[in-house]
Amino acid sequence: MNEDLLSFIWQFQYFDASDLRVETGESIQITRTGNRNSNAGPDFSNARIRIDGVDWIGSIEIHTKSSDWLAHDHTGDPAYESVILHVVWENDIPIFRPDKTLLPVLSLKGLVKLSILERYASLMSAQGVYDSVGIACGEQFASVNELQKLSMLDKVLLERLDQKASKVIELWHANHQDWEETAYQWLGQHFGFKLNDPAFLRLTQIVPLKILQKHRNQLTQLEAVLFGSGGLLPEDSETEEIYVQELRREYNFLAGKYQLRDLQMNTHEFKFLRLRPAGFPTIRLSQFASLIQKTGALFSALTTADSVKELNTLFNLKQSDYWIHHFQFGKLSKTNVPVMGKDAINLLIINAAVPLLVAYSKQRQQPELLEKALSWLNQLPSENNRITREWETLEMKVKTAADSQALIEWYNHYCSAKKCLECNVGATLVRSS
Repeated sequence: MNEDLLSFIWQFQYFDASDLRVETGESIQITRTGNRNSNAGPDFSNARIRIDGVDWIGSIEIHTKSSDWLAHDHTGDPAYESVILHVVWENDIPIFRPDKTLLPVLSLKGLVKLSILERYASLMSAQGVYDSVGIACGEQFASVNELQKLSMLDKVLLERLDQKASKVIELWHANHQDWEETAYQWLGQHFGFKLNDPAFLRLTQIVPLKILQKHRNQLTQLEAVLFGSGGLLPEDSETEEIYVQELRREYNFLAGKYQLRDLQMNTHEFKFLRLRPAGFPTIRLSQFASLIQKTGALFSALTTADSVKELNTLFNLKQSDYWIHHFQFGKLSKTNVPVMGKDAINLLIINAAVPLLVAYSKQRQQPELLEKALSWLNQLPSENNRITREWETLEMKVKTAADSQALIEWYNHYCSAKKCLECNVGATLVRSS
């Protein structure tokens, strides 16, 4: 037994409630189990019960053993003063309130339907082919009604968007509620394409957007500031290439002018291993500089776009000529290095543009912006990765980016963590007859 299952049993009343009594013998009737609390504090709020004819309204706390109340330091915690009933599996010790009165306890051991426990144990111990990749219900997935699956898809998609939007808003607060600077850092981070996200974010925080905006007309200066501040520029003695020497001269001047030299990153912060040349941070930085040259108002460009077609045009980027023929400084490529590809553009829209628009929608309380973000996801093709392929083996249709984003969230935050009781499909399987 664990608290997740016990909370599930309490919430849906999967126990024998006839002649129900608390541990001290008084009768108890449950009028309302309460609202599940996902934050700090008691597990359920606004519950209503009747003990020995007296009505109580307040919170419910769930524990495997009553002694967990002490182990979790609830005694004396003001957040738990509203608890009217302690629901446990096993009542091993009495618990007293600060005023020395006994906290009513309902022990569910022996009252729970055996079928519920068996189905939950079966799900948790699944050893089928699907469980090996993290989907415990894989063998039973087909037996669940399609409506439950679709409702779960909608739920996890909104959860994923909300989670990403929260990160954007956190960045917005760090930038003193400056949306342009936030968009620049958020988008710049995603030019790292996951592996180099931390390095790209740090670089955009070192080099403010306003500095780059002053030099938008000079691509070489944009690249000089970005490559130099990123610690990627070779020393003067390492190469005689004209392009590199020019970048070095520009960086030396601009770093002095804007006091950037002391903030310069270390080269090793950028990762090159396990990347194709087209995805090297050198190529992505040049493309990012090209984007800054194309539009100095990234936030406006992203949030006012009416269609995916406009975003495709915005992110249709070509690195500077040097990086068409090189993938690292001083290293000539045998073939031309590709420009920003369609898949990369789609990822920028999915991971950068959409969350930014959702965050702005939340901050401005404009639900129509959320609808626009969802429409963008539905216009884009689905991502093709290990997780989406696993769902396809369960005959889940993965057609759009909305589908793939939802399924990635479902897999990462429910299946992998085995939060089956919080999943529509898992909960249905546990409580099904």
